Amino acid sequence: MPLSMKCIALRNRFLQQCLLVAAPAVIVSVAAFCQTTPSAGAPKYDRQTEMKTKGIVEEINVLTVGSRKDFTELVLKSGDDKLHIYVCPKPFQDEMGINFIKGDELAVTGSKVKQEASEIILAREMVKGTDTLMFRDDKGKPVWDERTGK
Repeated sequence: MPLSMKCIALRNRFLQQCLLVAAPAVIVSVAAFCQTTPSAGAPKYDRQTEMKTKGIVEEINVLTVGSRKDFTELVLKSGDDKLHIYVCPKPFQDEMGINFIKGDELAVTGSKVKQEASEIILAREMVKGTDTLMFRDDKGKPVWDERTGK
């Protein structure tokens, strides 16, 4: 066999071995990239734990929730209890013209869920004065665009 044919045979064998090693790695990487897993740490609305409460806004915070770094949390004083209410992304709140201040009296309907070691309430609906504010639909799905936060 001439030398050029041996070089071609060796090159082909080398390419085959490279493909045998690289192909599984590419397939696994693509499969992992394409999976649609929920944001790590993002609490999920549970209709089974839906409840109503009232309270006075004591604190207004912006938190990281799942992949969002701009989520509004209200701490309500309800009797002797302090309730942590997760409302919505700040861009949605701003776009809708919703403002909260310390001392606001709110009635909240939401899902009480565990977040790490504490309990929080994911707000579905709030009544502030004469305004009813909707943050989630009847099934608990957010009304804002989860991609943009608006």
